[in-house]
Amino acid sequence: RPLPRDVGVVVVAAGRGVRAGGGAPKQFRDVAGVPLLLRALRPFAAHPEVDHVVVVLPAGAVERPPEWLTGLRGEGMTFVAGGEERSDSVRAGLAALPLRCRTVLVHDGARPFVERDLIDVVIAGARAGDGVVPAIPEGDTLKQVARDGETIERTIPRDRLWRAQTPQGFPLPMLVAAYAAGAPASGATDDAGVVEAGGGRVRIVPGSPRNIKVTSAEDFALAELLAGGDR
Repeated sequence: RPLPRDVGVVVVAAGRGVRAGGGAPKQFRDVAGVPLLLRALRPFAAHPEVDHVVVVLPAGAVERPPEWLTGLRGEGMTFVAGGEERSDSVRAGLAALPLRCRTVLVHDGARPFVERDLIDVVIAGARAGDGVVPAIPEGDTLKQVARDGETIERTIPRDRLWRAQTPQGFPLPMLVAAYAAGAPASGATDDAGVVEAGGGRVRIVPGSPRNIKVTSAEDFALAELLAGGDR
């Protein structure tokens, strides 16, 4: 049976990306000839259950987006300006979603290799009434250090630790209510943390090792390799 087309997506791409080096914001830089942000947007724009995509951009890019992004703006895609913090940018994106969207996914614009199967799983979980976060188990040994930045205080057990990814999915009223609470969202690094702080239930689904977040120059090199393997 066809599922409803009631999913809204907020793609957060308002940062400056200074750790990645280079002059242009990292989300506008190419990976194997295709802009990073465009790679992140395509799977959602093409998804049959997605009704609308809101792209949160740096303020100056909303009126003067890159040429490759200009042609995407239309009935199914809106551009809005981000804020000082990530939480401000997500709020702006949520406010721009049409009311007919009852499920929302929030995705980092710096994750260019999200796969259709993962999107499907997150949508299904959010439609069931939960917050859903794709994640992969932590495989490294974790050390907590003292304030001097070098002395190890303790080793942290990793058996219950997971590395969160995006897209993170929620029933839209759940996420809007969590952000409306205000204080818990300040300084939040992901949306699940905001929902958790408000007492909402969030569960893990298996993520993908390919679903990397491009943050540094080294990440761009890895992204080039992954993109090359897709050809």
